[in-house]
Amino acid sequence: MFDLLIHGGTIIDGTRAPRQVADVGINHDRIVAVGNLSAQGGQSVINAAGRVVAPGFVDLHNHSDGWLLKTPHLTAKTMQGFTSEVLMADGISYAPVRPHNATEWIFYLRSLNALRQDEYRGWESLADYLNCLDQANVQNAAVHIPYANVRVNACGWGRQKPDDYQMREILAAIRQGMDEGAVGLSTGMDYIAQCFAGTDELAEACTAMVPRGGLYVTHMRYKKGIMPALREAVEIGRRAGVAVHISHLKGHDANEAEEILGYIDKTARHEVDLSFDVYPYQPGSTMLNFLLPNEIWEDGPLTALPKLRDPAIRSRFAAGLAAYDLELDKIHIAWTLSKENARHQGKLLSDYVAETKLPAEEALCNLLIEERLAVLLVFNQGDDRLVHPFLKHDLYLMGTDGIYFEEGIIHPRMYGSATRLLGPCVRDWKLFSLEEAVYKLSGGPAARFGLTDRGTIRIGAFADVVVFDPQTVCDRATYADPHQYPVGIEHVVSNGVPIVRDGAPVEKLDAPYPGRALRAERV
Repeated sequence: MFDLLIHGGTIIDGTRAPRQVADVGINHDRIVAVGNLSAQGGQSVINAAGRVVAPGFVDLHNHSDGWLLKTPHLTAKTMQGFTSEVLMADGISYAPVRPHNATEWIFYLRSLNALRQDEYRGWESLADYLNCLDQANVQNAAVHIPYANVRVNACGWGRQKPDDYQMREILAAIRQGMDEGAVGLSTGMDYIAQCFAGTDELAEACTAMVPRGGLYVTHMRYKKGIMPALREAVEIGRRAGVAVHISHLKGHDANEAEEILGYIDKTARHEVDLSFDVYPYQPGSTMLNFLLPNEIWEDGPLTALPKLRDPAIRSRFAAGLAAYDLELDKIHIAWTLSKENARHQGKLLSDYVAETKLPAEEALCNLLIEERLAVLLVFNQGDDRLVHPFLKHDLYLMGTDGIYFEEGIIHPRMYGSATRLLGPCVRDWKLFSLEEAVYKLSGGPAARFGLTDRGTIRIGAFADVVVFDPQTVCDRATYADPHQYPVGIEHVVSNGVPIVRDGAPVEKLDAPYPGRALRAERV
């Protein structure tokens, strides 16, 4: 008798193989049998007749770093079927840190990854951080090495190039991160500290990953323009001899999308081992402080607030807003730190600025000061169909880029990404088969990021399993009402432990929780 028997379902195993009707037998945390197992039974049985049985989904790009430390069950993700999260995207996170700069990182990331100062437990290395996550959550978690953290530890916050001594320290830190199980090196070229890093510096830094086969995972220099940024990312990977994964890749319009994918197919994929992620929505979301000129960060995030009062900085900010040609009537305030300004959540920036009767740069700098830099935005720009060519592409894998605040008017990608891919993308828009959708959510991400024995339904694999109804699975979250669970995800199992049953989160789960700290392994 198995600990858990999933009976009578249609298995889509995460490898793109044709579906088959079979049972799945689970003992402890592993799949131990696949086939006709009805004669053996189980201590617990899930009836999956008429349902698809798939591997647990892997989110390659998210901002769950703080939430997984302090929230044992992040239901916005598990109710979509995500059993594993790859953390520390965009080159910015909570480790590695030093005692003298940990506070600054928590301050800077408040509107992205949610950790508060009183929730810091003294970790410094990636290994320390992973130990904090292990069995502290129902989901599994892997990590990147965030480049800004490594650079700040070696060089400080400024724009100077690393000298030989500092580069030696950077290379050693990357090797250490790989030894501690990181999937690769992440960068966010429009964010703090790493916005000052040049192509030569990054190519040299990436060479430290070569012996361990790590990925260069990059939020490219989007402020420079997508095509120059994409070419730079490919050049970095080619010069370093490492594989490249592009974060949240999409175009602003159909012509740009065609240009990007044409370059990938004709050139980039032949120069480097390439992949990319994106969520199945065109609009985006990030911190308001993302729009500030880079010099604001030269002395670290804690010095940014007084700089925002400087008329010269405000003048530069005004010029930057004009240069980006941002449409403030297509950007809404998703979340603010203070309760006083929470009344503005959901409001368009154009309306907020009009209420202040100030120029945009003055109103937004004042808001950032009031909120101690912690303001989240959603950019309501573009038709979702613009992202469809990227979702269809054979190099695409799932990354939600989900940012969570339970009281915010956040981007619906936090609640709906996986189920939109499984449902509307397959049934309604016919972008690809269900087997392909499951692969993009499970086997593809796990294999690409070195998550051994994850992402497939097979004997010996870890028992991360999703059972869903292919006829009804669909996202329900909207921009106006994002906190809505999807429909059609009926059961989710993490390392053999049910965490969603009959379409609802399992409430009676006690520590230690089933989620594991994952360490990448590559052949």
